[in-house]
Formats: sequence, C-alpha cells, structure tokens
Amino acid sequence: MNRKLVEFKENIKGKKVAVLGIGISHTPLIKYLSGLGVDITAFDKADESKMTGVFDEFKGLDIKYSLGEDYLKNLKGFDVVFKTPGMRFDLPEIVEARNGGAQITSEMEVFFEVCPAQIFAVTGSDGKTTTTTLIYNMLTAQGYNCWLGGNIGTPLLSKIDEIKETDKVVLELSSFQLHTMTLSPNVAVVTNLAPNHLDMHKSMDEYIEAKKNIFLHQSKSDKVILNFDNDITREFSKDVKGNVVYFSRVNKIDSGAKMDGEMLVYSDGKDIREIVNSGDIVIPGVHNIENYLAAIAAVIDYVEIDTIKRVATTFKGVEHRIELVRELDGIKFYNDSIASSPSRTIAGLNSFKQKVILIAGGYDKKIPYDVMGEVLVNKVKCLVLVGQTAPKIEKALLDEVQRTGNGKDINVIKCSTLKEAVQKAYEFAKSGDIITMSPASASFDMFKNFEERGKQFKEFVNSM
Repeated sequence: MNRKLVEFKENIKGKKVAVLGIGISHTPLIKYLSGLGVDITAFDKADESKMTGVFDEFKGLDIKYSLGEDYLKNLKGFDVVFKTPGMRFDLPEIVEARNGGAQITSEMEVFFEVCPAQIFAVTGSDGKTTTTTLIYNMLTAQGYNCWLGGNIGTPLLSKIDEIKETDKVVLELSSFQLHTMTLSPNVAVVTNLAPNHLDMHKSMDEYIEAKKNIFLHQSKSDKVILNFDNDITREFSKDVKGNVVYFSRVNKIDSGAKMDGEMLVYSDGKDIREIVNSGDIVIPGVHNIENYLAAIAAVIDYVEIDTIKRVATTFKGVEHRIELVRELDGIKFYNDSIASSPSRTIAGLNSFKQKVILIAGGYDKKIPYDVMGEVLVNKVKCLVLVGQTAPKIEKALLDEVQRTGNGKDINVIKCSTLKEAVQKAYEFAKSGDIITMSPASASFDMFKNFEERGKQFKEFVNSM
C-alpha cells in the first residue's frame, strides 16, 4: 500500500482546489483530481471562445472556470493551488493566495511526495530530453517497468495509482519545475549550465539556484551526476549531500564516465570498464557523446554494459534534435528546433564536419548572443535570419568578423517568416550543402512551442 498516496487523497478530499493553466500537463491532472472529490476551479488566460476543446475534454465533470485576461483575479479562498511550471511563484495573486492560507504546489511537487518508485531526474540547459530518453531506454531495455515524465512523456500524477515500488521513474525537469521543489530524486543528473530563460528568471543566479534543487534535498544514499567540463556544474559538488559522480568528455577524471580515446568508459576509481565506442553511437555530435556519458553514469548500477551498447547502436535520436528531414537535389535539411539557446545551436553546428546554411532567430529570452560569433564564422557559409533575435545574432557575427577579419564572405539573408527563410536557404544552396534550422532562440514570437516550429519547418521542407 502506498501510504503517502492514501494520505494525499484523504487530505485533499473536499478541499477547494485551483489549477492554474489548462495545458497538456494540467488536463490529466484536472481529470484525476475530479475523481478525488475536490471542488475544482480551472484557470486559464485564454477566453471562453478558445476553450471549446477543453470543455469537450471535461464534459460530465463538475469543474468551474476562471478565464480571460483577468483570470487570476478570482484566485481567492482556495485551500490548494496547483501552479503551472512557467508561472512565477511570486506573482502578486499567488503571493496573496499563499498569505490567505492556500498551499501553493504543482503537479510535479505532489508527484515527488507520493511516488513509491525510485526516481531518476535530469536537468540542465542543454541535452535534457536526449539524456532523459537515453536513461529511460536503457532501463527499459534492461527489463524494468519504467515511466517517462516531467517535460516529456505523460503527466505522471494522473498515473500514480499504477506506479509500483519496483518500477523506475525517469523525469526531465526544467528550472521552472525545480524552482520551488523541496524534494529531490534518488538519482539526479545535471547535463550542463549556461545562460537561459533569463526572460523568466530575474538573474542567472536565480536560474542556477533553481537548478540546484534537483539535488539539494537528497539523502546521503542518493546520487548526483555532474558535468566536470562545465565550470558551474563542477562547483555544485560543494553543496551535494549524497554521492557525486562526474562525467567528462575532455578532462581526465579519476572516476566516473569519461573518454579513453574513442571509447566511452566508466571507472569506479579502481577498475575501468569499457562501455561503447563513440563511432558506434548512431546519433551524431560531440554533445550527444556527453549525453551518453551522463546517462551511463546514471544507470551504471542498474544496467548491463551489453544493454547500454544495444541502445547506443540503435537509438536514432529524439524528434527536433538534429533530425534529418529529407535530401532534395543533393541538399540535406536538418530540423534542430530544440536549439532555443546559443549554447544549443553551437553544439548543433559543431556536429557537422562542413560549413552549413543556418536558419536562426526567434523569441528573445534576454540572454547574450556574443558567444555565437566564433562558431558562426567557423561553421556557417550563409546565415538566414528570422524573428526577434535576428539583430542580436547578426551582431554576434559582425563583431567576430571585425575582431578577427574572418567570415567576410558569409552571406546574411533576413526574412520575415520561417517559410520565406526555408525558401531563401534552398535558393542559396547547391548540391552537397546542409541546411539546418537551429534557431538559438525560443519559438514564442511566432509559434506555440519548439515542437510546432519544428513540425512547420518539416512541412515547408517536405512540400518543396
């Protein structure tokens, strides 16, 4: 019996509950809570005219609504408030609700409280989804009954009655989800850290502190996997209560997951075990070698080496991550829509051995772009720009050209839509070229999310 889950159900029964945001993650949550005998009000900024599908989804359920621009004005008198991850905890309405006695929580925070299974969780600025998927695939291939959630997979609180103590749960967690967490997973992974989401976080320090919650509340028997090659994550070890395991692609570390020539190996400080040759890994790019090292360090106590090898030689990657869309007239098109930060685009560009035609630009998260200058000069032959960040990316290129004198021959094409950018990139390209959409920016200026941006890019490419 899951006593914590029984207690949660008993405590929330009859309570007045607010769910802020009726998105993909909260739709199953609302349905689940409705079966627990709670008084639910669903809040969303969208007005009633845009909620037809939601009303159909909740047909037959006793749910109240607060909709439209001023939807939070009704956030009064609630016992429990489930906040959506992208909403700041210090919004005036939420602060007022907390001061009025409401418990402010989230789907993920409650899941951590009641989950009976061992939890593996991954965070970082880049590589979260691939690393999370690798850990899930490795554990599943080993024979464990696994659940995939957080930013990907299924909202798991709605599945909590099915999760057993012997199962494994694998989560991808964003800084928004971690910001107010007071519990940490049994095995935590931090892939790397670089400036990101500074449109939502008040500072880089706040962003870093949010990420730390993935391990700050661990016990001494828990484990955290840290990137030794990243200055910020390497220093995290000072704050760890459990066991630290490093992974490194470029540094020589005594123990952990590392490179020995072309071989990915794992050392416990005494013995070294060869895991897989980097040349046998199907998905391209040195950043994916880092993702594999992180995943290996996370599962090494649970998964056999042959299982890890089998995943490495068969896993073709996650959609929107340097995804080959098609080859047309000898030109290869890649969808790297997940690249919503400069560091992610830099990693993507370094995956190719030749200079590419880059489509970049999008929503401005208020992060610096000067770090892109060098890779643009060295890896790009034509820069096709679109969106709010286009001027910042162009400036990064021009500043590097002025500083070094290199890259003067790089063409810069400015477009007003993604469709136009795809067409202009194709018109510039010749047989043997690579066109990659790797925006270095979020998608919200033109699209709902990076998935929608990637799907539209593929539609444009496949219709040519």
